[in-house]
Amino acid sequence: MGVVGVLALQGSFNEHIAALRRLGVKGVEIRKPEQLQNISSLIIPGGESTTMAKLAEFHNLFPALREFVQMGKPVWGTCAGLIFLANKAVGQKEGGQELVGGLDCTVHRNYFGSQIQSFEAELLVPELASKEGGPETFRGVFIRAPAILKVGPEVEVLADYPIPSNEVLYSSSAVEIEEESAVPEKKVIVAVKQGKLLGTAFHPELTADTRWHSYFLKMASDLGGTTSNAIVAVSEVDSSSDPQTKYDLPIFR
Repeated sequence: MGVVGVLALQGSFNEHIAALRRLGVKGVEIRKPEQLQNISSLIIPGGESTTMAKLAEFHNLFPALREFVQMGKPVWGTCAGLIFLANKAVGQKEGGQELVGGLDCTVHRNYFGSQIQSFEAELLVPELASKEGGPETFRGVFIRAPAILKVGPEVEVLADYPIPSNEVLYSSSAVEIEEESAVPEKKVIVAVKQGKLLGTAFHPELTADTRWHSYFLKMASDLGGTTSNAIVAVSEVDSSSDPQTKYDLPIFR
């Protein structure tokens, strides 16, 4: 398996690296364009997307990130990382933020509201369960989360989340929302795959369930068809190891 990079400008990159470590894979922190030449796949973590975009622009990372995606290398974006990968983002302040693109979808930033409206929910994930085993649901952690409003014909929907039709979850009156997103959806998409690109609106790295990380690693190594030991890797740690080092970062169980 090649080297897995984790964009380490801001956000939950440490949590992704810890999740990879639980699967026996070393994640490498990426902060400079030239470092992308030494990895074969990349995770763009959740965080504050505007801040991440400004830091990426400061470090001149956008051209290298776009080239990485265009070369067909596996990239997974979680929450803010999903916004980075989208071809189009709405619900932004005037001027918006720069995007990497590649995923043929339209993302609404902060669709579910502000920080205090963050939540957890059980998501039906039949594709993940089919490939990785384990339960048919996954505990999604949504923190100021985006949602996917539209996808192109080549995008596979891996999970969605039902929204009551009378419940408006827009982020702020100060945010200009395009007309196309002015009507609340009955369901919004929260996980997608297109070729070697994976996007999740939630934070798998903040849970003890490593199936999404295992799923991405198989995408990155062209493995497939066999059930992973992702759940076992989380719950059946070598009894000879120090129990204090089972998880090196706090996670939801």
